Amino acid sequence: MSFLDERASQATKLEQIGGRYDPLLLGLALVLAGFGVVMVGSSSIAIAEGLDVGPFYFLTRHVVFLGLGAALAIGLMRTELKLIERHNHLLLLACIVLLGLVFMPGIGYTVNGAQRWINLGVSKFQAVEAVKLLLIIWLASYVVRYRDEIGQKWSTLLKPLGVAGFLVLLLLLQPDFGSAALIIAITAGMVWLGGARIAHLLLIGAAVLPVLAAVAVAAPYRVARLKSFLNPWEDPFNDGFQLTQALIAIGRGEWFGVGLGGSVQKLFYLPEAHTDFIFSVTAEELGFAGSVGIIALFALFAWRTFSIGLRAVEMRRYFAGFCAFGVGLWISLQAFVSIGVNLGLLPTKGLTLPLVSSGGSSVLITCAAIGLLLRVSYELDRAERQVARLRGAGAVPADESAPRFDAPMPEQSPAAVMPASAGPRGSRHRVEPKIGAVA
Repeated sequence: MSFLDERASQATKLEQIGGRYDPLLLGLALVLAGFGVVMVGSSSIAIAEGLDVGPFYFLTRHVVFLGLGAALAIGLMRTELKLIERHNHLLLLACIVLLGLVFMPGIGYTVNGAQRWINLGVSKFQAVEAVKLLLIIWLASYVVRYRDEIGQKWSTLLKPLGVAGFLVLLLLLQPDFGSAALIIAITAGMVWLGGARIAHLLLIGAAVLPVLAAVAVAAPYRVARLKSFLNPWEDPFNDGFQLTQALIAIGRGEWFGVGLGGSVQKLFYLPEAHTDFIFSVTAEELGFAGSVGIIALFALFAWRTFSIGLRAVEMRRYFAGFCAFGVGLWISLQAFVSIGVNLGLLPTKGLTLPLVSSGGSSVLITCAAIGLLLRVSYELDRAERQVARLRGAGAVPADESAPRFDAPMPEQSPAAVMPASAGPRGSRHRVEPKIGAVA
C-alpha cells in the first residue's frame, strides 16, 4: 500500500469513529424535565379549574411543548456545529427580526401591557426566548474569531456589546427589563471568558449601569416592585402580595414539606404558581429538603456544562466550548434569578425556572439549548476518541496536545497545526483556555 493510500485509509477510519452524548448532562436534563412535569401538574390544577379550562389543561400543554422541544433538541443533536457556526450572521439577523416582529400590527401580541409575543395563530411565541440562544451562538462565533484582539482593542470589544445593547433597547421598548438584564449578563460573561479585560468591562459597566438604573426607576410599576422587595410586609395585600404569599408558602414547607399536592398557597393565593413562582410551591410541598435538591440539580447541571466547555477549549474546539459556556451562563443565571425572586433575595423579574416552570416558548428553546449542549458533548467525545486512535497508531506523541480535526493531519505535529496565538500558557504540554484578562 502506498503512502497516500495509508493516509487515506487512516482518515477514513477516523471519520468512522463516532462519539457519545454526555450521559450525566442528558440524565440531569431528563430529571429536571420530569420534575417539572410533576410540579406543573401539582401547581396548575386549581388555576386551570378556576379558568374553566379543565384541571389538566396546563399540564397537557406543558407536556406537548416538552415533546416539541425534544424534537428540536434531537434535531440539534444531529447537526454538525461547523454548519451552525457557518450561519452565525443569519442567526444574529434572526434576533433582530424576531424582536422587531413583536411591534408589527397583526403579528405582535400584548399581554398585561407588555408587547413581547408573536401571534402564530395556534399559539403565542415569546421572541426573546429564541433570541437568547441565537445570540449565544453568534457571540461564541465572534469571540472565537476575535479572541486575540478582544482584550486589546476597544473596537473589537465594543462590537458585541453594541449588538447586545441594541437588542436590550428593543427589549426595553416591549418592556422586558428582566430579559434585558439577563442578556447583558450573558454577553458580559461570554466576552470576559473570550479574553476581554475586567478593567475594560468595569469601565463600560460604570457608564451603562446608571442608565439602566434610570430606566428601571422611570416606570412606576418597577419602583413599586423595588419597594415591595425591600419590605413586602409593609403592604402585604397590594404591592407586596405576590412576594409575601411566596414567602408564606416557603415557610409552610419547613423541613420536609406538606406533601406533594398539599400546597395551600397555590389555591388562588399565590399568583403565577405554575410559572414564575413554581419554586415556592415546590418548597411548600417538598420542604427544605426538596428545595435544596432542586438547587443541587441546577448547580450540578452548571458544573457539568462548564466542565464540558472547558474540555472543549482545551481541545482547541473553541466554538463548541463557548457555546457550552454561553448556554451554561444562561440557564444557571436564569435559575439563580428565578429562585432568588421566590426567596425574596431579588426583585420580581418574571423569569421562569428552566425546564421546571410551565411555559411554551421557554420550554421549547430550553430544550433546544440542551440539544446544542449534547451536540457539543458528542463532538468533544468524538474528538477525544480520534486523538486516542491517533496516539495508539503512533501518529501523535502521547505528551502532545490534541490537534484540530479541520487542520492537516496526522503527519503534522500539533505545534505546526495550531496557530501561535492558541499556544499554551505555562507549560507547552498543556493547553490553557484564554479566559478573561484581569488587567
